[in-house]
Amino acid sequence: MISEIKILGNSFLLNFQSASNHEIAILPIFAISVEMGLNYYTIKKNIRNARKLVIRATSVAGSGHPGGSFSMAEIMGCIFFKHLRYDPRNPNWEDRDKLVLSKGHASPGLFSNMAVAGYFPISELDTLRQLGSKLQGHPDLKCPGVEFCGGSLGIGLSFSVGLALAARLDGKQTRIFTVLGDGETDEGQVWEAAMTGSKYKVDNLTAILDRNFIQQDSYTEKVMPLDEELVGDDLSEMWKDASRWKIGDKWNSFGWNVIDIDGHRIEQLDHAMKKAMQTKGVPTIIVARTIKGKGVEHMEDNPKWHGQAPKKEFVPIIDMEIDSQSMIAPSIIAGDMTNLENEVKRCVGGRADYIHLDVMDGMFVPNKTFDHAKIKELRPLTVIPFDAHLMINEPLKFVRDYVDAGSDIITVHAEVCDASSFGEIHDILKANQVGVGLAINPDTDLPEWSMQFIPGLDQLIVMSVVPGKSGQKYIDSTHEKMRQLAKILTEHKFDGYIEADGGVTLDNVGACFADGARVFVGGSAIVGQQDMRGVIREFRNKIAYARRKTLIQKAHDLGGKDLVAKWIDLHTIGEKKNQLGLIAKELGYT
Repeated sequence: MISEIKILGNSFLLNFQSASNHEIAILPIFAISVEMGLNYYTIKKNIRNARKLVIRATSVAGSGHPGGSFSMAEIMGCIFFKHLRYDPRNPNWEDRDKLVLSKGHASPGLFSNMAVAGYFPISELDTLRQLGSKLQGHPDLKCPGVEFCGGSLGIGLSFSVGLALAARLDGKQTRIFTVLGDGETDEGQVWEAAMTGSKYKVDNLTAILDRNFIQQDSYTEKVMPLDEELVGDDLSEMWKDASRWKIGDKWNSFGWNVIDIDGHRIEQLDHAMKKAMQTKGVPTIIVARTIKGKGVEHMEDNPKWHGQAPKKEFVPIIDMEIDSQSMIAPSIIAGDMTNLENEVKRCVGGRADYIHLDVMDGMFVPNKTFDHAKIKELRPLTVIPFDAHLMINEPLKFVRDYVDAGSDIITVHAEVCDASSFGEIHDILKANQVGVGLAINPDTDLPEWSMQFIPGLDQLIVMSVVPGKSGQKYIDSTHEKMRQLAKILTEHKFDGYIEADGGVTLDNVGACFADGARVFVGGSAIVGQQDMRGVIREFRNKIAYARRKTLIQKAHDLGGKDLVAKWIDLHTIGEKKNQLGLIAKELGYT
């Protein structure tokens, strides 16, 4: 079966895995349709791994820049694992695209992605910033695959304009991706390069501004405002009110195509990069609004973590926190079935992570909802990932229809599959860069034939109600079942996500998180509520509480009350420290 697919220039790299062998094949690009999915889960899992490698490398080095590496994590993941053409075995391949990390101090974020992509062994990250290592505090050309020596900040865009012009002179289709820091745009040379790029119409250049509001010493708006001047320290105000966003106007006045996005939403990054590639006659800058230190609460929005490495005693806790990212997936069939278009729009307004699409055929389950035709009709409404849950008989017959309809994740039921049919489904989805899911009903155990697929599985849906009926309560025995499944999956090298589906509410979502679920489907508890955004916010708050509790328990297991106190003391921004203190007191750790 195919476990991985990467685009390497004009070829595909396919990893085929079975219980007894592992091999790599190179196929020409025309051998497979290029109309593929978002590759969402592959990107997401690689981002998660890259974040953990940044923590590992900077901790071993005792120095480095995790904050800026984490703010650009989704940016780098989307570039590396969706849009950049490269060959790690041939870093100097003439037809490669080129990535310039202008904000060179975030080199751990570059090197971690290069390691995940296969440029060098992951173990080499332990040499970060050591004398003689090719992995230094700023990128250096001594590392194969690095395109730019990121020393003094502010010169990466000038270099990139030169690369873009050179590609044009050489008649090559090379694409240049340049990641800029917002602090480095204090440098005048950035704006000279902006004028030059516009003058020469380098439309093969896409710049991405990592707009995290923090530079070395303070918040950017207190050093040299790029948006409207910030009074106070509430950076969320810059996120909430788009009327305060001014940096895009500056770039637009320099003749650039400007796209403003949430820089932590993979689907928005992917959509923006596609739009940039389609734009002709002007260069594009994507203003990606991000959070410094994103993914580790005590680092988030904290200038202190611009250039400070985590202590080794905290690494296992931070790794657990990175593994604890969660997603909310409203199920639109709990809304108005006569106006699903409006339900999708409500999910967008509610800032859902996925949109859960329950497909019922009236045979596998007694009810009938919609099929691939409706999904195709809904697809143009949003770029939010479509999580298609196929409660249908003979899914192999229809799975290509759901791929073509625009599903980003497709889950089929174990009850209607065997090793042969699921193997074919698995390969079809992987080849089209669609997430692979398997679902089991409340009275179903994980079948023996499925074990060989677990390492390549992206998602396991654990049904906590009888499928096909709405308004059911969560089956309490599912808690123990999910905990046991989490252990089995870990033993079989599962690196995907468990999705809790059915009867998930504000009252039990924290317990579901503690069981091991990381994706939460909400029907009547979310879509059935008038204020979907408010309800989703409350779900996230409940999950955050459960995650913090789990991390404090981990700290206590590793170092008792002393380490718990140290962990809590790291959280200096906002109300997090007080909340963690209350949790520790509740657990008897203070």
